[in-house]
Amino acid sequence: METVRKVAMFCVGRAVMFGALAISLVMLSFAFDPAAACKLGGVAGLLVAAILLWFHQTARSRPPARTETFLLLPESERPHNDHARKAFGIVMEEVYLYYATRAFTVGSGLLLAGIGLAFAGVQPGF
Repeated sequence: METVRKVAMFCVGRAVMFGALAISLVMLSFAFDPAAACKLGGVAGLLVAAILLWFHQTARSRPPARTETFLLLPESERPHNDHARKAFGIVMEEVYLYYATRAFTVGSGLLLAGIGLAFAGVQPGF
């Protein structure tokens, strides 16, 4: 199962990093207003965390063959019986929860930074 965990960390991590890239670019477009950029990044980060929590909740009921992790596994490591499918679901649950907690932490931090900047009176402009 360690191979499954490594591949799952790679697949989910890559997806989360693409989301982080998109959020960063949207925040960059709000560079004229740092408070709004941080608040927007925080809300988007919390949205990513909510999506990952939904994936965490449904990981055991999702068929392994419908995941990217399954496709990247070598044929010998793919789950073929019921016990292996349950173990695969448990590993996917753990990986989704790992990234959900990180996304929640970053999103909360950005949201608090945005609120702090707004209370500090940081004004939009260059």
